[in-house]
Amino acid sequence: MNVPRGITARQFTRALEQDGFTLDRVVGSHHIYCHPNGRTVPVAYRQPSNTFPIGTLRSMIRLARWTEDNLRRVDLIK
Repeated sequence: MNVPRGITARQFTRALEQDGFTLDRVVGSHHIYCHPNGRTVPVAYRQPSNTFPIGTLRSMIRLARWTEDNLRRVDLIK
């Protein structure tokens, strides 16, 4: 899968919310997003403008169970 680069925390959390995730709780810098079907994605950032290392972004995409089609649907890739 093509993992997008340079995605900010703001873009990623907006995409999660567009897919039906809601912010469940915040523990320190970890924002925990949950989906009604049981998927949970922790997103660690201090400022919404922070970008993620590629491994961290890949892991969050895997936890969200997104495919390339899902990434296109939530506008993270073209």
